[in-house]
Amino acid sequence: MAETPHTRDDRLMGVDLDVSDADLWFVAEVLPLEAALTQFLLHNWRNKNDIEDLLQDIYVRVYEAALKQIPESPKPFVFTTARNLLINRVRRERIIPIEAVAEWETLNVAKDEPGADRVLMARDELARLQVTLDRLPPRCREAILLRRIEGLSRREIAARMGISEYTVAEYLTHSMCALADMLYGEPADLGRKS
Repeated sequence: MAETPHTRDDRLMGVDLDVSDADLWFVAEVLPLEAALTQFLLHNWRNKNDIEDLLQDIYVRVYEAALKQIPESPKPFVFTTARNLLINRVRRERIIPIEAVAEWETLNVAKDEPGADRVLMARDELARLQVTLDRLPPRCREAILLRRIEGLSRREIAARMGISEYTVAEYLTHSMCALADMLYGEPADLGRKS
């Protein structure tokens, strides 16, 4: 009996499929989503070095699910799987990057936070911090982010920025003083360092 598109679709929506059916579905429906999935991960995950590993983990989860039953809507299924994987990673690491907190609502994560008032205060503080960081001169902002967010040493920052370690130290000192002034005191003169 010749296979028609209709009979193939019926088979793909069945339960306990052959590996070959899952393979066909995966290649036809999931792999074409790779570019969009990569963009989603780049936008929602702070460490760009993890993207390939995240893609592989998502593919494994999606493929294993397809072996049991082919999802009716591949794209939402793949992106929901990706979102859930990111949520699990954030929970497991117990490290919450500024980017994840800023877009927490888009991830629909159940929060383990004490109360709404503390959540609002923390969000206000993070928003103030982000505005303050944005007001720093570009080179100072770059230095402070490399040091405090990425955890690089002064030597590594100097190499990445193409400047001396002494200049890195100046940028870091200026940045910390300016951040403290802007967040807790009088506005700092931001025009001194570039």
